[in-house]
Amino acid sequence: MAPATQFEVSQPPSDVISSVVFAPDNTNRLLVASWDRNVYLYEIAEGTEDATLINKFEHRAPILDVCFGANGNEAYTAGLDCSVKRIDLSSGEQTVLSTHDKPVRCVVYSPQHSMLISASWDHTLHVHNTSAPTSTPITISLPGKPHALAASPSKVVVAMTARLVHIYDLPTLAAALSSPDPSSATITPWQTRESSLKFLTRAVACMPNDAGYATSSIEGRVAVEWFEDTAESQARKYAFKCHRQTAPEEEGGGDVVYPVNALTFHPVFGTFASGGGDGTVALWDAEAKRRMRQYQKFPDSVAALAFSNNGKYLAIGVCRGFETDMEDFNSEGRTKVFIRELGETEAKGKGPK
Repeated sequence: MAPATQFEVSQPPSDVISSVVFAPDNTNRLLVASWDRNVYLYEIAEGTEDATLINKFEHRAPILDVCFGANGNEAYTAGLDCSVKRIDLSSGEQTVLSTHDKPVRCVVYSPQHSMLISASWDHTLHVHNTSAPTSTPITISLPGKPHALAASPSKVVVAMTARLVHIYDLPTLAAALSSPDPSSATITPWQTRESSLKFLTRAVACMPNDAGYATSSIEGRVAVEWFEDTAESQARKYAFKCHRQTAPEEEGGGDVVYPVNALTFHPVFGTFASGGGDGTVALWDAEAKRRMRQYQKFPDSVAALAFSNNGKYLAIGVCRGFETDMEDFNSEGRTKVFIRELGETEAKGKGPK
C-alpha cells in the first residue's frame, strides 16, 4: 500500500483563502479562490510532490466561493462585487450570470440537473439553468442571511443566521426552471429545520450517498443529521465538540474554543474531514461517531478543505484567521495550500465500536 504523502503548493494566493475545490472529472485539477481577487488553477503532476499554477483569473473584488461546473474547464464564482460569474478555464473568458443586491456568499453546482445555485447576503438564492446561461434565474427569498451552502445528488442545504436551515429538493427546482415561465414558479423548502448548533454556522457539507449532511459552527462543534424525516432517522442525529485546546491552568484552565471553518466528505468512504481555527484537520467516521485521526498542526487557521473526485487527494487551505485579533490584519506570506495524497485506506471508516 502506498504511504500517505503531503506537500505545499508553490505560488499560493497572497491573501485569505475562501474556497478550494477539485474538478469533477480530473483528480489532479484544483481551484483556489482568494480575497486577493483571484481564482487560481493548479494541476498536480502525477507521481510527484508538485502542483503547477496553470493560470489565475482576476476579478474586480474578493471572491467568497468557487465551484467547478459540468467539467474541469468551467468554473463559477461568488463575489463581494455582488456578481455570479462563469469562467471558461481554457480561454479565460468571464461571463456574469446574475447580479445580487449584496455580496454573494456561496455557489454550488448540481451536475445531475445542470443547475447552479448562488446564495447572497441579500437574503436570496438565485437558481440558474446553466444549459441556458442567458436565461433569467429563479429568485428564492430566504428568511435569514445565508452563511453556508451545499448540495447532494437530490438536495441543497442552506444554513442561515438565527439557526435557520432550509433544504430544497433539486428535482423540484429543475422542474421549475424548465417550466414555460420559471419566474412565476412558487418555490418552498422541502424541509425547514432549526440547526442543532446554538452558534453561527460556518460550514455545511452533504453526504455523497445522499442520506444527510454535516454542519459546523464558530463554537467548536459539528452536527451530523439525516434527510429522512422519520422519528427513527431524526433520533440518529448528534453533535460533538472538536477543534478545542486546553487552556493553561495559570490562565484559568478550561477549553480554548475555535471555529470549525471547513467540512468535506470523502466521495468513496463517506467519512469526513473538518478543519478549524486551531490549525488542525481531523478525519471522522460519521456512522461510528468517532474521530479516526488528527493530522499535525498547520502554521495557521485551516480555512478550506476539499477531497478530489476519487478521494485520492485532500486539499487544505491555510491562512491567518480572525481568532486572535483583527488589528493590522495581513495574510500575505502566510497563506498556504497543502495537498495530502492519502493512503489507500487512510480515510476508510472502521465501523461501529
